[in-house]
Amino acid sequence: MSTPSDWASKDFYQILGVKKDAKPEEIKKAYRKLARDNHPDSNPGNKQAEERFKEVSEAYGVVGNEEKRKQYDEQRTLFGQFKGGFQGGAPGGVDFDFNDLLGGLFGQGGRSAGRRRPQPRRGDDLETSATISFEQSINGVTLPIRLSSDEPCRTCHGTGAKPGTVPKTCANCHGSGMQTGTSGGVFAMTEPCTACRGRGLIVESPCPTCHASGRAPSTRSISVKIPAGVKDGQRIRLRGKGSPGENGGPVGDLYVLVHVGDHAVFGRKGNSLTLTVPITFDEAALGTQIQVPTLSGSTVTLKIPAGTPTGRTFRVRGKAGTTDSADMLVTTEVVVPSTLTEAERAAIEAMRDARGDDDPRAALFAKVR
Repeated sequence: MSTPSDWASKDFYQILGVKKDAKPEEIKKAYRKLARDNHPDSNPGNKQAEERFKEVSEAYGVVGNEEKRKQYDEQRTLFGQFKGGFQGGAPGGVDFDFNDLLGGLFGQGGRSAGRRRPQPRRGDDLETSATISFEQSINGVTLPIRLSSDEPCRTCHGTGAKPGTVPKTCANCHGSGMQTGTSGGVFAMTEPCTACRGRGLIVESPCPTCHASGRAPSTRSISVKIPAGVKDGQRIRLRGKGSPGENGGPVGDLYVLVHVGDHAVFGRKGNSLTLTVPITFDEAALGTQIQVPTLSGSTVTLKIPAGTPTGRTFRVRGKAGTTDSADMLVTTEVVVPSTLTEAERAAIEAMRDARGDDDPRAALFAKVR
């Protein structure tokens, strides 16, 4: 596992293929793709993919963590300044070990650090989706969800070693995970140990499940409570329901993207239900009382005043028929008959004759002129 003293010579942004100012969601997206493409289970026997998987996991463990990313950016800036200042050799011809400086800055021991203690690492956040019915989105529902994620390997308990064996301390770096080299005999640079790849341990008998990575796919089922009033496309955060942490680190969070199915009759506008009801011309002109359905299947009475136009919306307070007593917005739609009986035609023609020369569009033309 990386520590601040390991980071100086690594460009984690380049490893993940993102810019230095990339947003957290861009970094997470890039990591997930690379981890999926290079996971040992997807590439059995491919050592290059295995190493690439470890590399991107290490990079995301730093720049995917807000606090570590800030520390890493500060260290890289400082590293650039010191590297430029000592290119011609350290003052007085003395070898300069940048890791010694980092040890002072970040509380780590540089060349005298000895074996590093594994640091706690927060588990990854997970994301899944759930599709619920319109009624469930209004009243709320508890759903069983099956999750798949990378967790500490259950076969080796995260050590990466075959059961019955244990990793050995790297003889090259004595467990520190770092080694020191010189440039031209003047400038000393500490870098990840080439023998153990910065881990400090050598796995001589790899775990057959995780192939020495210490991580393995795992599936589990949990119950997720979807609250009443959830909207289509809403993301729900469930704290502590993501991947387990490492070395005592906290569990990550779970994000559930909710998809809500359509209803044949009702719609949503904010926290209210919407409903369009057809009315006849005479009901709109003369006024009436009609029965309208609710989501629960019961009905409510709605008074239609005389002269109600098509498209007028009435608010029926607390009568949506839901558990939270939401309002219902009822919009009228005047129905024009496609065919008429002789009696209906005679009645409408009589109404036209009674209206006389009254033109409802006269005011419209007057405004244009």
